[in-house]
Amino acid sequence: MNPMPDPSSSNPVLIAAQGLSKSYRRGRESVMALHGVSFEILRGEFVAITGPSGSGKTTLLNLLGAMDSPSSGSLLIDGEDVGSLTEAGRTLLRRHHVGFVFQHFGLVPTLTVAENIGLPSLFARRPDPARVSELVRVVGLEHRQGHYPSELSGGEMQRTAIARALMNRPSLLLADEPTGNLDSVTGESILEVFRQLNLGGLTLVVVTHNESLAAAAGRRIELKDGQLRVDSASAGSRG
Repeated sequence: MNPMPDPSSSNPVLIAAQGLSKSYRRGRESVMALHGVSFEILRGEFVAITGPSGSGKTTLLNLLGAMDSPSSGSLLIDGEDVGSLTEAGRTLLRRHHVGFVFQHFGLVPTLTVAENIGLPSLFARRPDPARVSELVRVVGLEHRQGHYPSELSGGEMQRTAIARALMNRPSLLLADEPTGNLDSVTGESILEVFRQLNLGGLTLVVVTHNESLAAAAGRRIELKDGQLRVDSASAGSRG
């Protein structure tokens, strides 16, 4: 399994965060969701973001996916300064560099597996049927590509979502609790897909409460109360 292109840059650092903070307004109150977080993620790493609920995991993932901009500090993704980008600029960054996998799959119910996978290329106005066929094979859904989401198991829906996230050949795949709605056996099969993608050179960052998934990552970024708690090698090996 190797659906990834060669890295587009010789810089080994894909993500660099320095003093990264994010605050939100809640009525008259300012809530600090992230405070002074600094770390780097290298190309080809498999990193798990862990921590209790409310620790800032989702906020950090939103920043890494350029869905939001930091309140202070700096965040570089593939050489792009997220804080300096307009909303349109962040949209382009997401389209060209980032793939997303969500807990609730997010498939379009009226589209088949193959059509859901190909959707990002239609948004980018670059239809690529050959790429769709490649990704259908990568996630093992050749026999289901003409089926609709309502006809799929949870694991098949998540495999479809993973393939869709890879459609535009991102340099970074972000996943938010990707096994949260799956039983343990199905979750292990999704973990194996991630392992194989990482072995193929893809950089993965996964927010998870699943200890097996976190242990499979080469490193953890652990948050508590919006601050970095641990940034060290886990018991698992990369990929």
